[in-house]
Amino acid sequence: MMWKRSEDQNGQALDTLWHALQGHWTMNFSPVATGLAVGDWMSHLANSPGTQAELWLGAVTFPSEVQKMREDSSGEDGGLLDSRFTDEGWSMEPFLTFRCLYQLGCARWHDLSLGIPGVEPHHGEFVSFLGRQWLELFSPRNCLATNPGLLRQTRDEKGENLWRGVGHMIEDCHDRLMGNSPLDDSDFEVGRNIGVTPGQVIYRNELMELIQYSPSTPHVFSDPVLIVPAWIMKYYILDLSPENSMVAYLVGQGHTVFMVSWKNPGTEDRDVDFEDYLELGVMQALGAVETVLPGRKVHGVGYCLGGTLLAIAAAAMARDGDDRLKSLTLMAAQTDFTEAGELMLFIDSAQLSFLEDIMRFQGYLDIGQMAGAFQVLRAYDLIWSRAVNRYIKGEHQPLNDLMSWNADATRMPSRMHSRYLRDLFLNNDFSEGRFKVQGRHVVISDIHLPIFLVATQRDHVAPWTSVYKLNLAADARSITFVLTSGGHNSGIVSEPGHPGRHYRIATRHEGDIYVPPEQWVKETPLKEGSWWVDWQAWLMAASGKQGTPPAMGRFSGEGEPSPAPGRYVFGR
Repeated sequence: MMWKRSEDQNGQALDTLWHALQGHWTMNFSPVATGLAVGDWMSHLANSPGTQAELWLGAVTFPSEVQKMREDSSGEDGGLLDSRFTDEGWSMEPFLTFRCLYQLGCARWHDLSLGIPGVEPHHGEFVSFLGRQWLELFSPRNCLATNPGLLRQTRDEKGENLWRGVGHMIEDCHDRLMGNSPLDDSDFEVGRNIGVTPGQVIYRNELMELIQYSPSTPHVFSDPVLIVPAWIMKYYILDLSPENSMVAYLVGQGHTVFMVSWKNPGTEDRDVDFEDYLELGVMQALGAVETVLPGRKVHGVGYCLGGTLLAIAAAAMARDGDDRLKSLTLMAAQTDFTEAGELMLFIDSAQLSFLEDIMRFQGYLDIGQMAGAFQVLRAYDLIWSRAVNRYIKGEHQPLNDLMSWNADATRMPSRMHSRYLRDLFLNNDFSEGRFKVQGRHVVISDIHLPIFLVATQRDHVAPWTSVYKLNLAADARSITFVLTSGGHNSGIVSEPGHPGRHYRIATRHEGDIYVPPEQWVKETPLKEGSWWVDWQAWLMAASGKQGTPPAMGRFSGEGEPSPAPGRYVFGR
């Protein structure tokens, strides 16, 4: 007789509690998922005598290869890691040897971890990732005794940098013990010097507020812009300081702009579903815009997960014959998750089941609980480099507006985020036609709108080649694709006049032959400046005639009216 879980779910409750407690000690990584990956890799290595022989031979030849690297002052064998060793001291002994040992060790580990025959590819990549973290820990850059630049600075400052570093370490330990937020030391405050574009909350429900921004030009285009940010972030990343606010830029160009501001959910919102975000978020926002500008079509703009949500909404609207959207702009947003980058290392069935128990116990997932995954993906930039700068160099870098926003974390409801991770991220249901809205399938190919698609070069969350895959599925009238410099956030917040910005842009019209991403990069010329300028021109060409700005919408929904930035943005 087959065993079945009892209906009272007591066993389920115990499992949930146990996994939630484990998550506090494992950075929310499943020990089972880790064990499966390491076990798979070690078992296949143990059963591969030829690979073991090559490994031993490599150990024997390792000293001679280090010597060869030492003799080659260019260090080309170090590959991409060379950019981390630009100080002239790394070309002198004994630091040259330290550098060569580290670089060759990294190269050897990469080949070994991914070169064991028979290992499931996801397991091999995860084991390779684990090894990289240990190698990064022992990088000669991270230690005073093995870093020539740190030794030189300490000598020149007579050790004062170390005393400052000790002070910073004590300060950070105190803040961690007291539970202080980095925002407590920030010079930026929402509503005072960030998120200050004038506007009014015209609609509020239990999940979102809709802000209508006040016009700043005597005439505005007739077709409005509705921006849907990710539920994983506070909306004001698109309305930071006045000089780099995307909202202020659009308003200043004569566009009527509306913004969704998501509520920061708590335990009581554990049962909020993905479809609630579609209905209470996108669809009710469109309804509120329609009350202000009846009969006008809307330019939908989605950022990150908000772009994914908006694309699903657009597909559902196309399925149902709802033609209120005029165009789609998707910024760093994925609709196909088969190549979703290194974040895929942390998503498999075992890890997702573990994470679902943590979310079920709390009712939500705090973005702080995901911070560990984001940090270890960029351990050099986000962990070790910062630690060296703060605790050894003794440097103090105050928060800028983008860093201040990044520290203003949000949460995600348990049920909604579970469906997103399982149905979209793991199973790729939307791209493959299995995702349902209101019990009926939605497909990307039903979207026939003009699309402006933006990706960033150094994106660890939505790799640009993954964003580009929309070209394979959409049946749009045209897709204008932009690849801009910067990362997931900095590449989007790329205002005109920002130094060092550049991008590539090209349009694929209906009927044009598909161009693979590698070929697209080679054939598309580089342009200096901000992609916002070309985007605004694209919007302007499809936004109708200019006329008198519309009146501010009358408030409706829950609670009382409030000026921008609204109330939900302050939810902690």
